[in-house]
Amino acid sequence: MERIYIDRQLCEACKGCMLACMAKHNGENIDTLDLLDTSNQSANLIEQSSQGEVAPIFCRHCDKPECVEACMSGALTKDKETGIVSLDQNKCAGCWMCVMSCSYGMINKDTNANVAFKCDLCKDREKSACIENCPTGAIELIEVGEGRA
Repeated sequence: MERIYIDRQLCEACKGCMLACMAKHNGENIDTLDLLDTSNQSANLIEQSSQGEVAPIFCRHCDKPECVEACMSGALTKDKETGIVSLDQNKCAGCWMCVMSCSYGMINKDTNANVAFKCDLCKDREKSACIENCPTGAIELIEVGEGRA
């Protein structure tokens, strides 16, 4: 199983990962992304504490995801082989139980479609957009054993 690993020491809070995520999910190029369009969403966040510490926040694709447990429509599933927690937006009822149950706040409302929106690890690409666009190499995909996160 692979998971996103973030080296907080390397993160410079440039938000390139967020822009790459927005561009990927909107089918656009990062250079032409309309930053004034408030409907552009990123599945990850870069927060900064009042002390100036950078805190990248990404979906953890938890071992026992509370979002999957809370999903009444079956839109959220966890792949036992890959460990990826996936969302089928066509099945999402927009009840927001997943949004409320995620301990990390990493499931959001897709404001355009009125369904949930979350990191899919860019499973349709060879490399996740956030990893590909991190200029410092702070984000990487690492192999983890069962029961470790």
